[in-house]
Amino acid sequence: MQYRHIFVVPFLFISSMAVAQKQQDFAMNPQMRTIKTDTIVMAKATKAIPEPKAAAKLAAVTKGTYKPVPLAGEKSYYGSMNDYVTDFVRKYMSVNNRTLSVVMDRGDSRFSLIDNVLQQYDIPKELKYLAVIESALNNNAVSKVGAVGPWQFMSSTAKLMGLTVNGRRDDRRDLYKSTNAAAKYLAYLYSQLNDWLLVVAAYNSGPTPVQRAITKTGSTNFWEIKQHLPKETQGHVLAFIATATIFENLSKFIGMGSVPTDFNFGGDAKAAVAEKKAAKPQFTDEELKSMAIVRISQPISMDLLCQELSIDKRMFDRWNNDYDLFEFNTYPSEYYSLRIPKDKLEKFIEKKESMGKRSKQIYAQMTM
Repeated sequence: MQYRHIFVVPFLFISSMAVAQKQQDFAMNPQMRTIKTDTIVMAKATKAIPEPKAAAKLAAVTKGTYKPVPLAGEKSYYGSMNDYVTDFVRKYMSVNNRTLSVVMDRGDSRFSLIDNVLQQYDIPKELKYLAVIESALNNNAVSKVGAVGPWQFMSSTAKLMGLTVNGRRDDRRDLYKSTNAAAKYLAYLYSQLNDWLLVVAAYNSGPTPVQRAITKTGSTNFWEIKQHLPKETQGHVLAFIATATIFENLSKFIGMGSVPTDFNFGGDAKAAVAEKKAAKPQFTDEELKSMAIVRISQPISMDLLCQELSIDKRMFDRWNNDYDLFEFNTYPSEYYSLRIPKDKLEKFIEKKESMGKRSKQIYAQMTM
């Protein structure tokens, strides 16, 4: 597609477009850490360490009776949110296809080991995909604050779970031992929350923000407490749903780079045709001529941006149909090419800094 009519403003330059998932540095939330792997950069909030009184419960965890992990398309679980979830999965697969291919190549033997450990605790096998979004299955992943290994344990939590961490040995890098520890911790979180999406949220943010959101709303439904969780945690849960759904139900399409349009997530329609089809132009010639592209490195609240620039939300969503992935920090690059009307460009430049600051406040309020 030719973009010669588009006015591109290079606010930021990137020297390489390596596959990445980088959490933006919110000023209102300083406890951020970036996980570096050999192929992928991921980011997540520092997990809260379980309180001492929980130590005995953690150590005693063995097996339990658990509900299944809800994958995209399960209307009985997602209800009115089902279309939103399946749409997110489609977009997630499209923009993260290279990363998913890397993980699929390295995952065969590692997934088998993780499955065997999770089975010992009767934990659903889909929880192995939490290690994918934590570290891309990299045993040597290390964060800036010291979380290590495929399950990204902090030293204190690892020791609480029975792992050895010292100058000579670090069991967090041992896939078998760290998976056993992760299984115990997941079982403990489930005993407190009784829902796998809430468990994934708590694994990311720590149990306290999730419990606080439950208390505030009086609900244990992830979708009803979602807006009261940290923005990064919201994205972490959505990334887990997408990753689990893709590897369980859509793995044969990873090489294609997208989910076929005729794929039915509910599984009650004809099989999808696994072939590439000619893509329709995303934008009309008139839209391309009237469009400006601005590269940004920090998410701006979509609602705030549309309000401040007087942009129609439906048009913004169509021009930037994967922007929610950038907002939720599940976008594969640390930069986003934001499409706005060319006649709004001057106003955007004028308000960019103030909108960025206000957006940080909006996102930070979700953690209160």
